[in-house]
Amino acid sequence: VVKEFVARVKEKAIGEAVWQSLTPGQLVIKFVRDELVELMGGTNQKIQLASQPPTIIMMVGLHGQGKTTSTGKLALHLKESGRKPLLVACDVYRPAAITQLEVLGKQIGMPVFQEGTETPPVKIVEDALAFASSNGRDVLLIDTAGRLHVDDALMSELTDIKDRVKPHETLLVLDALMGQDAVNIAQQFNEKVGVDGIILTKLDGDSRGGAALSVKAVTGKPIKFVGTGEKLTALEPFHPDRLISRILGMGDVLTMIEKAEAAMTEEQAHELERKIRAQEFDLQDFLDQLEQVRKMGPIQELLGMIPGLSAAPQLKNLQVDEKQFTRIGAIIKSMTPKERHNPDLLNASRKRRIAAGSGVQVEDVNRLLKQYEMTRQMMKKLTGGMGGGPAGKGKKKGKRRFKIPFPF
Repeated sequence: VVKEFVARVKEKAIGEAVWQSLTPGQLVIKFVRDELVELMGGTNQKIQLASQPPTIIMMVGLHGQGKTTSTGKLALHLKESGRKPLLVACDVYRPAAITQLEVLGKQIGMPVFQEGTETPPVKIVEDALAFASSNGRDVLLIDTAGRLHVDDALMSELTDIKDRVKPHETLLVLDALMGQDAVNIAQQFNEKVGVDGIILTKLDGDSRGGAALSVKAVTGKPIKFVGTGEKLTALEPFHPDRLISRILGMGDVLTMIEKAEAAMTEEQAHELERKIRAQEFDLQDFLDQLEQVRKMGPIQELLGMIPGLSAAPQLKNLQVDEKQFTRIGAIIKSMTPKERHNPDLLNASRKRRIAAGSGVQVEDVNRLLKQYEMTRQMMKKLTGGMGGGPAGKGKKKGKRRFKIPFPF
């Protein structure tokens, strides 16, 4: 794979005129990026939904790869797309596998079809198909059994299920941290069972995507989704160009924008802009924004999506303390609505009450308010020419309001 890749980059680069706006080194990086994107399949490959419901999706993989969790994540993703999935528990061997799927189903408000550990998996799938048809479920997500390693018994069972219900998609779940082992597993599953696509888990860890490059190149099967965290919302459609940008340290602004759009509506964004322009952003607004940012995922991950920051030496070993956001939220929630609207009311006794109510020290409350004061001054400069001229000119004197502090 590497030799072919280098040969293609070399073929593109030799004899190419250097663009006036780029150095030769930058042009080579462009060729590398373009070739890597092509190697990964070029564009996002969507799940093929059946023209006549229900669509049957069979999830396969070894133990410990995140198969059951990925099944729940995919069900939530399909639900948010307007589908009505049914989770089917066919792992009758692993202790508590059925219970795990039922817990996931309850968390995302999704029904789980199961017939215990004594019914053969093929029979469970057939019964689930009949149940889905009579209950208006248009997608069947089959959580099959796994093994610690590839063996004939596992492959035989998966083949039986596939022959009996003929799934529209067979998705292989792989751990991105496995490296070359992931490629070997993918090859064996593809040869013995046949897979249509891959879900790569734990892409939020130390792995930057080597397994993704190898698996696609060797098997020819597209990666359709990537798991980027433990939360059930942490499953993203796979976009080759975005992963390559992350691998090369170029960030991933598009994914960050999509996360922001999912966490905040357009109306909320316009209202936020209006409040900032009018210098009306108070502590309650800040608390709302803090919760919206946390919905987007870990701050460490968001910073890595910003071009330049992912490769910045200052952030290489940076550990963002997510608990700090919880403490800030607790402090603000311990204030009365009037105090959140006008922090100038916070005298010493009120600060002691807030500190006691949020389980922090008075110094922590003062630190938060100091951040507001600093941000207030910054916002005053930034919005001086916006929405009616600089603050203080032609306006009645009123109570001072604190503006957004970004603690990260």
